[in-house]
Amino acid sequence: MIDNTSKVAVLFGVRNENSIAWAIALKLHQSGCKVALSYVADTKDEVKYLMQQNGMDESLTAEVDVRDEAQITTFILLVRQKAGLIDYVLHAVAFGTQSVMCYSLPGSDEPPPSYLDIPFEDLADSFNISAYSLLRICRVAAPYFASNASVLTLTYNASQRVFPGYAGMAINKAALENIMIYLASHFRNLGVRVNALSAGLVMTTSSGGIFGVRKLRKIGKFTAPLGNIDAADVGDAALYYFSDLSKKVTGNIHYVDGGFNIMGLGVDGE
Repeated sequence: MIDNTSKVAVLFGVRNENSIAWAIALKLHQSGCKVALSYVADTKDEVKYLMQQNGMDESLTAEVDVRDEAQITTFILLVRQKAGLIDYVLHAVAFGTQSVMCYSLPGSDEPPPSYLDIPFEDLADSFNISAYSLLRICRVAAPYFASNASVLTLTYNASQRVFPGYAGMAINKAALENIMIYLASHFRNLGVRVNALSAGLVMTTSSGGIFGVRKLRKIGKFTAPLGNIDAADVGDAALYYFSDLSKKVTGNIHYVDGGFNIMGLGVDGE
């Protein structure tokens, strides 16, 4: 069992109990870690309830728009004051409008928005939230990192393969992965490691916005050598990065998708 007693983790991106970020928060809490969670206005009650029900310190929460460096700073300083230096940071934040992700609404006869017509303003805002925010969070947190701190972000295989219903968000994930590797190099002198988990499809509130997600899950059941995953599987992998076991691992993209990413062809389940 990994022992994270006295360690401090700051997590951005928990929405509800189905979130991958929440599965990671639970694993950290169970390992003895002090867990701090950000929320946005419409997730405040859910996040606080989850913390209360699971014996987490509700004072280690704050509303954070990751586009706002001042709000991130206030949250990080709150954690520093109440819990100590920061050992672990999870970046699990992403957002894209329908016009960015290019999907049709369920039951609609309207064709999906065209990839060629992605509005720049929508894509820029999506990039700000989904990718650049990792750089912003690390910039704010850098002075408060503990020795051998670990930063982890969540990505998706659409950064390298075509998933039409993910479209513009795939641009963000590709950028996020590039930001991750450059941060891994940047923090070499501090000994801070930065990595990414590329998770398979999990039925979360966010993944519900991906066109054809249920069909993709059905395909994954047969195509991935080990089948589909759930959020707890990602939490298990995250715990490796949020422990001393990964102290010499940085700049890595770690797939947790049952092996789906290695397959070149779909496999019929018959």
